[in-house]
Amino acid sequence: MSANARDLLTPDALSMLLAIEETGSFAAAARQKGLVPSALTYRVRQIEDALDVLLFDRSSRQAKPTEAGKALLREAQRLLQDVDAIANRVRRVATGWESVFTVAVDSIIARSVVMELSETFLALKPPTQLRIRYETLSGTLAALKSGQADLAIGVLITPASHAELMHESLGEVRFVYAVAPHHPLATAPEPLSDAVLQEHRAVAVADSVQRGEGVTIGLLGGQDVLTVPDMPSKLEAQLRGLGGGFLPESMAQPYLDSGRLVAKKVSRLQRINQVEFAWRNPHGKPLGHALSWWLSQLQQSRTKQALLQPHYRV
Repeated sequence: MSANARDLLTPDALSMLLAIEETGSFAAAARQKGLVPSALTYRVRQIEDALDVLLFDRSSRQAKPTEAGKALLREAQRLLQDVDAIANRVRRVATGWESVFTVAVDSIIARSVVMELSETFLALKPPTQLRIRYETLSGTLAALKSGQADLAIGVLITPASHAELMHESLGEVRFVYAVAPHHPLATAPEPLSDAVLQEHRAVAVADSVQRGEGVTIGLLGGQDVLTVPDMPSKLEAQLRGLGGGFLPESMAQPYLDSGRLVAKKVSRLQRINQVEFAWRNPHGKPLGHALSWWLSQLQQSRTKQALLQPHYRV
């Protein structure tokens, strides 16, 4: 690339080219950027001359990028994101706030409480972009370990968990086997044996982990399975009688009380999970302000209890 091209391909110029692609015309892009159309057209021609390529096809009323233009626009988007990331990292160093803070939330966690915490956090007007992502089973911890999340809520920590992960107990989650009152198992003699359960469809939550096989809990070999994306979907499927399965007791209780679900004793041991919240702390670096705030909230017993009490409309 010539020095002239390097001088012309500034962040402002790249943003201008992206505006042309977004709006579909030079005139609309000029209005968006506060330029007169002739000035914008001149700048585009300067870039094209420096690169010795045609970036936009002007044969129709709409400005369509050529193949060379598409290649440049892809790189422009990436370069501008890099510039933003650099600026955010510099700001983080200066203020101690994370530029982006991502929370991975398991599907057994009460989403309404997560939204309440998010509302309180954003009311602080921090210089941090908050991202919430919902995961299931080992996908929640995988998001944290892979660096896609800064905090994970509702994870099962095992001895094999990453050494750089810090974690604290969130509480205990008890599970109950439940079916709809019109399901065949609703009137079956108790306790239900594995052989009896195997004859009926199970509703299972898909593991959201992106790589590897993930985990499955409570399924029997050869059993018909309806797989759903998260715990609220599992609850809905079981309310409709599409299968049976284990649900968090706190989630199932309102429906057990109203008669929309029936709890059944099973011959296998009752499922009780110790769930935790976890975060990364590589090399013992000082925690960012966003992470410190979320940890302070999660360490409150009232918050822990609320997060493990997901309620849905009965």
